[in-house]
Amino acid sequence: MKIKDIKEFERIRKKLRAYFCYLMRRNIPNRMDNIELEVVEEGLTRIVHEVPEVKVAYVLDPKGHQITALITQDENLATRFIKESQSNRTHFYKAVKEKKCILTDPYPSLINGDLVVSTAAPIFDSKGNLLYVAVFEMPLSDAIKLFHKEQGERWFMNVNRLVYGLFAIALFVIVGFLFTDGIKLFIKYSLKGIEVKKIFEATILITLSLAIYDLVKTLVLEEVLGEKEEHPFEIHKTMIKFLGSIIIALAIEGLMLVFKFAMISPDKIIYASLLIISVTLLLVGLAFYMKWIGKELKVS
Repeated sequence: MKIKDIKEFERIRKKLRAYFCYLMRRNIPNRMDNIELEVVEEGLTRIVHEVPEVKVAYVLDPKGHQITALITQDENLATRFIKESQSNRTHFYKAVKEKKCILTDPYPSLINGDLVVSTAAPIFDSKGNLLYVAVFEMPLSDAIKLFHKEQGERWFMNVNRLVYGLFAIALFVIVGFLFTDGIKLFIKYSLKGIEVKKIFEATILITLSLAIYDLVKTLVLEEVLGEKEEHPFEIHKTMIKFLGSIIIALAIEGLMLVFKFAMISPDKIIYASLLIISVTLLLVGLAFYMKWIGKELKVS
């Protein structure tokens, strides 16, 4: 469950950061003269009460030491201090180094050990001198639930998974039929001696079943289980593999037609040639697609 939450967090991270940093900017002044600690503390208090998923908030000094008690609605945590310096913690040094509001990766909380994410914003005076670092902390699971609640997409996601699951089941049944018929065809005619035409037909059925199975696997992993690959090339690899299987099947069919028409209907060999030309165009298109993907990844 934790791994799944982390993957989901990576998917929605940019939107979460935008929302959390918006809360910081709206409630806490920055780059102004005479920003009192009480003003920053009041801003964090408003955030905690506005967004119940925020469990704790606090303010750090320029050296990473906590200078306010924990701001929280949990009476058991109120007035607590984290005694150790947080200067080596991601939420402090990254916010200070980048000089902007940041959202951390999930990490064990210093307060209770739960997996949390923190939003941290450096507070500067008008001359750019660091005054404070405002921080609020939220359990990872609550951050994900908050996003889906704000987006209103939880119901849609469940329906979407159900629909994709039904399509995956239907396609898997087709895979079973294609594979079974291909094997039956192969066994039936191999026992009678090698007949090239029938062997080609069996190969086409089995190749198509493999291509559709790859599509089913992608649907189940990414759309039903939500286990999307982090690297952007993974979805393109699936597309390339699927198109490659289709091109192989069509190339075999074209070769089979060339042999067939050459033996019984030479006047119709033009149709086989057109199919082979189409396969060649598909292959050229796939090569262009792969080259374009390579350029896209270099830019990103």
